[in-house]
Amino acid sequence: MTPLALAMIISAYLLGSISSAVLICRVLKLDDPRKVGSHNPGATNVLRIGGRKAALAVLICDMLKGTIPVWGGYFLEIEPLMLGIAAIAACLGHMYPLFFHFKGGKGVATALGAIAPIGLDLTAMVMATWLIIALVFRYSSLAAIITVLLTPMYTWMIKPQYTLPVAMLCCLIIFRHHQNIRRLFEGTEPKLGEKKPNQA
Repeated sequence: MTPLALAMIISAYLLGSISSAVLICRVLKLDDPRKVGSHNPGATNVLRIGGRKAALAVLICDMLKGTIPVWGGYFLEIEPLMLGIAAIAACLGHMYPLFFHFKGGKGVATALGAIAPIGLDLTAMVMATWLIIALVFRYSSLAAIITVLLTPMYTWMIKPQYTLPVAMLCCLIIFRHHQNIRRLFEGTEPKLGEKKPNQA
């Protein structure tokens, strides 16, 4: 690992550690997303407590946390595997933020942002998959899980050299959704638009 790659990975984690949901909710004087709704500081929970504009702002900021370090590494000609590790570092920062007591979100938007520099066609396929599943079944978590399961295949079809790092990133997202997977099987997972204050 080169010093440049190491610096990029550390920077990606620190950038990921900036909790967009918490900061935006503070600016808009909304409830702390870690204490209400699903207790998850992400766009879906902010949608429940603050509406579409707040959720869109969180979504964009969370995506940029993944896009900026990976795009920077891409132009610095860091090898694909190191780019993948930088993407994972950004998602780990989002999931376990250094600046917010290591209590973060699920990393889906940050992962999408990290994948975006690979190509607009891949990004469009990923977003379309999530939207279709979310609209049909009304479960944000189910849409995320199915999307990340399909994303390595999409990557292999478009730019196969990035398949391994993308697959590594997707495994991390699946692991972070283990509670959602359990609730889906139990039938207790909240649908989009539902307010479930006691869900963890």
